[in-house]
Amino acid sequence: MADHLTEDDPLLAFRDRFPITQRSNYLINNSLGAMPQASRASVAQFLDEWSTRGVRAWGDRWWTLQEKVGDQVAQALGVAAGTVSMHQNVAVALEMILSCFRFDGKRNGVVYADRNFPSDQYIYEARARHGARLTRVPAAADGISTDPEQVAAAIDDSTLLVAIDHVMFRSSAIVDVAPIVQKARKVGAFVVLDTFHSVGTLPLDLAGLGVHAAVGGALKWLCGGPGNCFLYVDPNEARTLQPAFTGWAAHKQPFLFSPEGQDYRDDGGRFATGTPNVPALCSGKEGIATVLEAGLPAIRERSQRLTQLLIAEADRHGLGVKSPRDPERRAGHVALDVPHGYAVCQALSAREIVVDFRPDAGLRVAPHFYNTAQEVVAAAQAIRDILDHGEHQPFLRQERKPG
Repeated sequence: MADHLTEDDPLLAFRDRFPITQRSNYLINNSLGAMPQASRASVAQFLDEWSTRGVRAWGDRWWTLQEKVGDQVAQALGVAAGTVSMHQNVAVALEMILSCFRFDGKRNGVVYADRNFPSDQYIYEARARHGARLTRVPAAADGISTDPEQVAAAIDDSTLLVAIDHVMFRSSAIVDVAPIVQKARKVGAFVVLDTFHSVGTLPLDLAGLGVHAAVGGALKWLCGGPGNCFLYVDPNEARTLQPAFTGWAAHKQPFLFSPEGQDYRDDGGRFATGTPNVPALCSGKEGIATVLEAGLPAIRERSQRLTQLLIAEADRHGLGVKSPRDPERRAGHVALDVPHGYAVCQALSAREIVVDFRPDAGLRVAPHFYNTAQEVVAAAQAIRDILDHGEHQPFLRQERKPG
């Protein structure tokens, strides 16, 4: 079934840089990308610097590392250098951009999607306590995506913020953001795009798209590990925004420790908080660099071929598919609707085939550019075998129920 895939693909030259591929069929890159070997050396360098240079390491390179990693992320987003700030997680990044807005005027509407990631929903919904008027757009007719025209129709002159996920975390459906951004800009609303499931697997041009801000992280498709999330703000918008959630690192001259109040930086550092997470940045920069070296157009092409193969294999084995079948509408993973998905996921893990399970999605299988066609075929066959031979049954008592 994999004969049509070119398994001498140049991208497979990167495979040996990711040690876990030598011991596992690692198909969970939409949750946590594989660690590049170079990350171990990078973190070891941090420890050596701490051990030998102590506090002087801040001046050597630690303080500017967050800007360098932010500029790496900017390349993946298709935006200018100096426009991305690094944060612990997306919740922090969202709180940062939302702290720039007040909801006590006539323009107090927040439009967001039912299919957005729950963390995003919780944060926007909490703004209702501060005067926000919420409009929650239901799922599209297919049940697995968000209809951009429906979102655009919900935006009006009273809308302050529009929150949209670029790729649906359950189904991998890609949302056409362009009509949403066009409508928002027409009426003066501010769009925050969550790119967590698109950055690193899709070529992005957020500057050309015209989104006002974007959040996301490097721990999935960018292979950057935990603690490397980000906030991008259009520099034309950033000049007028003053985040209430702030810290000393956002000051133009932080080491003056000025008691005269905040004097915001003019670049992406305007949205910084306090002391940066240096170990995470040391770990994360290697994966981001590797993905950029491989090239996002090439990664996207291989992803489409591997996920299309996975769908074909799922059909052959009678497994349900809850992702778009059109490769242009599908991002990096495929959601497979199988009985007792959680238990099957555990049985796969026992075989060293690593995927994940999400309620209302099923098994999410996410090959990246270092995975092979044979691994995709083997995963689908294993699911069929596990179901046929009852290997999942010992895990049924652990099965988590949505509720």
